[in-house]
Amino acid sequence: MKQPTGALIAVVDDDESLRDALDGLLRATGYRARTFASGSDFLASDGPGQAHCLISDIQMPGMCGVELLTQLHARGIDIPVIFISAHPGQRSRITADMPGVVTCLPKPFEAQHLLDCIESALQR
Repeated sequence: MKQPTGALIAVVDDDESLRDALDGLLRATGYRARTFASGSDFLASDGPGQAHCLISDIQMPGMCGVELLTQLHARGIDIPVIFISAHPGQRSRITADMPGVVTCLPKPFEAQHLLDCIESALQR
């Protein structure tokens, strides 16, 4: 496996414990991480212009992950996205023709699987 390059990975999830866990995992493996409690928080920050990869929950209060992706595309921002979801039915909303989507992982997922997906996203 290639060593991480210090790329900035943004995490958008309404679950604080998951944000904290992913922040720790990403930093421990050599990435820079920024976490956001909502899609709106992410869009209101400088994160969209700086992130090399986005990990986003699909189902969140307010703006869902798919709406966040639509907003990013509307702003001309094209970053690879890894969706995560605890709701199996939500995964069917993610289609292969959605630009920028790397994968959709079911919660819980293996840390190494997520790291492999990030590496794949960064090589795009």
